[in-house]
Amino acid sequence: MALASSVRVPYVAYLRVYEPLAAFPEPERSYWARYATREVTPTAEDEQRRALADLLPTPPVPVPVHESGDAFVAVVDDVTCVCPWRTRLRGWQALESLEELLPASVLDAALPPVVRRQAATDYERWRERNPDARPWIRTATWHVPVRWFVLFDDDEREYAKGDRAPALRYRTPMAQARRRVARGLRTLRDALEEGPLVDGLVDVGRWLEDFHPRSLVELDYGGLVHAVPEGQLVEDRSAAEVAEGLAALREGDGERAGVAYGKLSQRWSAVRERQFSS
Repeated sequence: MALASSVRVPYVAYLRVYEPLAAFPEPERSYWARYATREVTPTAEDEQRRALADLLPTPPVPVPVHESGDAFVAVVDDVTCVCPWRTRLRGWQALESLEELLPASVLDAALPPVVRRQAATDYERWRERNPDARPWIRTATWHVPVRWFVLFDDDEREYAKGDRAPALRYRTPMAQARRRVARGLRTLRDALEEGPLVDGLVDVGRWLEDFHPRSLVELDYGGLVHAVPEGQLVEDRSAAEVAEGLAALREGDGERAGVAYGKLSQRWSAVRERQFSS
């Protein structure tokens, strides 16, 4: 069941992969097949609230003791696809990046070193038993990485006004996402030197290669819809601006590419600056 709460979830965007049931070995395939028939399944907000609840005890629990048995479900051309949460794996991976995001004093206060050391030890042991594990979900706080938009077309944009908040997402078949990554990489390498944008797109492309070719790829603005005024959200065409910039680079029109990138950069810089407002 969905968890009732008035707590607003963090300003996080998600890149998800939904794999068809055929991609999973038994007995996991049968488990997800039964799971997908449930009338009600948890939402992304439920997942976030459960994670936040684990940080309330003393000491906090940065990584769940047991792996989640929940997933997001989508039906694509009559094929049931699931996106397992894998919150334990993602929790470990998030901990690894915290030292780069937070000052040491803040990090120690929120998650004492002894807690982090134990989590790191647990993760190392788990990785020895599961060397090929990878998450079906990637997250980004206070922005959507530019490289994520490369995977999608503006025609795949879905915007809806909800009862409590709007929702904005893109969905595309895995084959399309891979083709766009490959074409985007060719364009960037022909026009630019190696750098963060190229490296980031290479990383996304390698991640996508791990999944079934008939998977569904989704970019969900998630909690970011609370950080962007509704009028700006309605007018947000970030995927179209990325596509426009790449098309301009292929045509050798650096000025047009700069205009497209400028629009994109201005929009997301304004969103990221809100995290520092009081």
